[in-house]
Amino acid sequence: VQLVESGGGLVQPGGSLRLSCAASGFSFSAYDMGWFRQAPGNEREFVARINRSGNNTYYANSVKGRFTIARDNAKNTLYLQMNSLKPEDTAVYYCAADSRYYRNYVPKTANEYAYWGQGTQVTVSS
Repeated sequence: VQLVESGGGLVQPGGSLRLSCAASGFSFSAYDMGWFRQAPGNEREFVARINRSGNNTYYANSVKGRFTIARDNAKNTLYLQMNSLKPEDTAVYYCAADSRYYRNYVPKTANEYAYWGQGTQVTVSS
């Protein structure tokens, strides 16, 4: 199993970035996927989740309306479009995979996800 994030970097406040997460070694389309982030000294924080078919998404309040999670099951790739970036969005961003299905629950803690990428650094600064 491998999840490889890319697309991070340095961006000015108000700018945009698109993160990608390339998946291999498991059945990507059979997993719900999530994005988390971790700033220095902080716990890993939930950002967004998308279901396996891609038609249901959920966001943390801190990013709602600015970030968009999406997936392309044909390419085994997860995305996070980040707009109107703020300095407080600075963190290492991780993608994660969860094989379980929930009807009325959204897992938002790191230990609820089985597979993780190595992370990509996003820095928002002028």
